[in-house]
Amino acid sequence: MEAAADLSAAAEALALQVDLLQLPPEIPAPGAPALSGVLDRLFAHWLTLPDTVALVGCLVQKAKASGGGAGAVGPGSAMLPSMMMQGGAAAVPPLSPRSPRLSRRPSGVGAGGQPNRSASPLRPAASRAVKEVIPQFYFQDGRPPTYELKKQCVAIVDQLFAGHSNGLRIQEFRLVTRELCKLPSFFTTVLFGKIDKENTGFVTRDAFIDYWLNSNMVTMDVPTQVFIILKQKNQDYLTKEDFKPVLRDLLDNHPGLEFLKSTPEFQERYAETVVYRIFYCLSRIGGGHLTLRELKRGNLIDALRHADDEEDINKVLRYFSYEHFYVIYCKFWELDTDHDFFIDKENLIKYGNHALTYRIVDRIFSEVPRKFTSKVEGKMGYEDFVHFILSEEDKSSEPSQEYWFRCIDLDGNGILTHNELQFFFEEQLHRMECMAQEPVLFEDILCQLIDMIGPENETFFTLKDYRRCKLSGHFFNILFNLNKFMAFEARDPFLIRQMREEPSLTDWDRFARREYIRLAMEEDGEDASNASGDVWDESLESPF
Repeated sequence: MEAAADLSAAAEALALQVDLLQLPPEIPAPGAPALSGVLDRLFAHWLTLPDTVALVGCLVQKAKASGGGAGAVGPGSAMLPSMMMQGGAAAVPPLSPRSPRLSRRPSGVGAGGQPNRSASPLRPAASRAVKEVIPQFYFQDGRPPTYELKKQCVAIVDQLFAGHSNGLRIQEFRLVTRELCKLPSFFTTVLFGKIDKENTGFVTRDAFIDYWLNSNMVTMDVPTQVFIILKQKNQDYLTKEDFKPVLRDLLDNHPGLEFLKSTPEFQERYAETVVYRIFYCLSRIGGGHLTLRELKRGNLIDALRHADDEEDINKVLRYFSYEHFYVIYCKFWELDTDHDFFIDKENLIKYGNHALTYRIVDRIFSEVPRKFTSKVEGKMGYEDFVHFILSEEDKSSEPSQEYWFRCIDLDGNGILTHNELQFFFEEQLHRMECMAQEPVLFEDILCQLIDMIGPENETFFTLKDYRRCKLSGHFFNILFNLNKFMAFEARDPFLIRQMREEPSLTDWDRFARREYIRLAMEEDGEDASNASGDVWDESLESPF
């Protein structure tokens, strides 16, 4: 019956309907004598095609296999002679399945209306589409490890957990974090807590394999591993609180910070400063959240590895240098005269020996560049000061450029016009006159700024223009920092040589080093004066 159905379908597909041809009126119908010879030759040619011969042979073989003989073909057997008639309406090949003039479904279209490209007997076998299998490239829970990788990891796990049937304690687990997971050792505490959910104080072999191998953590890139380890459940971002276990582990185990154990209050301030610096550099969206994309774009993982390998924490300039923390905290303490841990306008105007203008300080306390976290009106907290000092001392960084751009952009339209620049330079010009400095006209300064930045449109400046220029820091200093403006005009050869000798250092790195030396000398001087005072007091008590 199947062969009979195939023969019936073939006969139906090959049958020609004159009205479907849609021939122009000047061309005779297929049955007319004028076209009889042409149609006969077309049909004869179609019979000689290899696909046609193969199709007919296939149908005959199916008919024989189903019943053995012509009688098994059934009702469809009577259709073959009618298909072979000469000069009849059925003696022509079917219309092309691709013809847009067909009103009924051709043989190359499936039951659902989708084209069945391999069903047409006129289509060469070599040109039929081959179904391409695209391998899976996205895995929501991470790519599963290969058998070889899993076998290799299990062997290392067995070696590290050998002799510890009850599991590893947290100090013993540090080797697993560093050698097997390839993570900085400061992630030991948080990783240990992720696996030891019951707080037993031990991590067993099976529990580690279930977390690290069975959850596909082993195949993820390092930033993704760090992100998953640190983030809270049901969150797709990191907060400042998520970094506290890492900083606590760093303070407890890094040899360069061992001296801080005697002053827990400064341990806490150091950890806060490091986290504030991390979010200042990496969190571009703001809101106190750090996304996986931002983590991947940053250099935090490299800095953590550097801190893990370097015993001198002050050589880890990115984020973790204690000297950098010391400078930030001491500068804040100097300005906070009443030591309530808040700074107001009058305090900040003294920064850098009164280097900043009142107008730029007003913009900062209007919370235009950044909303204050102090929650006290008119007061800047320590975190706000960290963002300020990092922006002030390194105006070439992208966060700093955004910070000061928003300050200068008075109307918040995303461009800096000449009028906005003149508004801030007017106070600079007045201060120069008060200091008996030769005044510089704004028109001359404007030409200098345009030549310095090279904006796409000389009538205004955009943030994109500053991204392409290495002198953006001098641009902002000209507008609102008189001390740095004068230093730039003086072209100190010592500073220029220092920049050429150490091109890898940022403006912030150079500033922090100078300030730390100054602060250390002042503290040594105070210690020396106190020591001399003690000696003098002892002499007064002498019987002589």
